[in-house]
Amino acid sequence: MAIILGAGIIVKLVLLLLLSFSVISWAIILFKFFQVQRAKSESERFMDFFWKSKHFDAIASQVDRFAHSPLTVLFNEGFSELKKVVENDAKSTSSSALSTDLGGVENVSRALRRATNSEITRLEKYLTFLATTGSTSPFIGLFGTVWGIMTAFEGIGKSGSASLAVVAPGIAEALIATAIGLVAAIPAVMAFNHFQHKIRVLINEMDSFSSEFLNIVQRNIAGK
Repeated sequence: MAIILGAGIIVKLVLLLLLSFSVISWAIILFKFFQVQRAKSESERFMDFFWKSKHFDAIASQVDRFAHSPLTVLFNEGFSELKKVVENDAKSTSSSALSTDLGGVENVSRALRRATNSEITRLEKYLTFLATTGSTSPFIGLFGTVWGIMTAFEGIGKSGSASLAVVAPGIAEALIATAIGLVAAIPAVMAFNHFQHKIRVLINEMDSFSSEFLNIVQRNIAGK
């Protein structure tokens, strides 16, 4: 603390910026941790419920139990589009069966893709800040270090002495910026990689669910 308080104004500004990056990064890390964990847990529960249920109407009536799962968003969008297609087809023909000629399956597929893209955007929100913190914080800290060393050498020139007692405090003051930069960057990079992996798993689950949902719709069409 004494080293930080004794630093120059530029180094102090650099440290304040890095501290802000670190605090915001940790807030994002905690938020994303709970968000991703809830999404994963509720997705698993929803899939168990989905395969045990026999009708889409029954699933739709209970979908609020899994509000944090991205799969429920896909189901709601797909089921909503499916009902529109059935209603439109019923108005166009005397039968309530779906017709691929009317683009029924393709409409459902587009709805699922839109929902998937929306959920990917939601899950990846704020990760850009972690990536930015991880990539720029060491360089910001290095800037503070370079500036501090320049100031230290200027002080050495004015004092006319290069003894360790004169040089060491200035160098220590300068290096603290690099240390804080690494403290901000390392957790951000680790968290970014961790969440990227977890989100890729969720994306694969969404793709698999979309395929299964469409298969069910197509099987029902073929059966009719």
